[in-house]
Amino acid sequence: MAKVAAGQSRVQAARELLCATSTVVSAVLRYQERGREGLRDGRAFNGQRKVDARFRKTLCRVLEGTPQQSGWRRTTWTRELLAREVERRGRVRVSPATMGRALASVGARRKRPRPVVRCPWPARRRRQRLWQLKCRATYARPQEPVLYEDEMDVHLNPKIGPDWMLPGQRREVVTPGNNRKQYVAGALDARTGRLTWVKGQSKTSALFIDLVRAVAAAYPKAKRLHFILDNAATHSSKVTQKALAALDGRVVLHFLPPYCPEGNRIERVWWDVHANVTRNHRCKKMEALMGEVDTYLEARNAQATPSPVLRAGTERRAA
Repeated sequence: MAKVAAGQSRVQAARELLCATSTVVSAVLRYQERGREGLRDGRAFNGQRKVDARFRKTLCRVLEGTPQQSGWRRTTWTRELLAREVERRGRVRVSPATMGRALASVGARRKRPRPVVRCPWPARRRRQRLWQLKCRATYARPQEPVLYEDEMDVHLNPKIGPDWMLPGQRREVVTPGNNRKQYVAGALDARTGRLTWVKGQSKTSALFIDLVRAVAAAYPKAKRLHFILDNAATHSSKVTQKALAALDGRVVLHFLPPYCPEGNRIERVWWDVHANVTRNHRCKKMEALMGEVDTYLEARNAQATPSPVLRAGTERRAA
């Protein structure tokens, strides 16, 4: 009001106050009709706030479940449906816009669910097996190393992931179009963190056998090699059993419970490879991409950090 009374137009006052012109016009009209009382915030007499601590607590409990668990025939929550469910649980009814602000106040946001496959084993049996394997890895001896084994798919068509960009800018990743795949089989030493890996054109028993032989050559003084691995068919096929028998019992396989990737520490290594090398990559040929994978894994073995950051032009170490 002071700016308008000083001779400024409503547009100029709104520009200086960083608000809408309609806000200034409304304030002037209220002042002209009711004087200084018209400038008071009318919401002060609306009563108690609808979205209070109890409302937020109820909302959080609702968000912990799905609509179907609450009796609704819908698979995802909407603001309208959340408002109806919170009201059904004894809280005040609010509009979808108010529910949106309530969601923001509790830190809720829309995210994609993470698909998982549950282990069919009973929970107690599963925990006991994971604990046994964890103890074996923790108390591994140099003469009997324990290694986490798994395979990784490498796609020539890059998987797209988020990256920092300026407003109005959207970086492009040109894909080759016709996808090709190669595979990396690796074994992570539970005691030293050193990785041994081999590459192949297909994920077969031959790839696993090549890895076992590479590990046996890398640990010539080890009396026995313990592998912790998943239940893939290539790990227990007749071809694999025959190859392991030829090593005179030097290799022992310890299988994880079904669908328990969290029990295999090498999964974290593959996650780092995808985050640093394969996601949003711009290699036009598979040979170049596999070379980048080799460079990263070699740097990982050479450095103390489990996730090295490589600079462009870094020379590859001799294998």
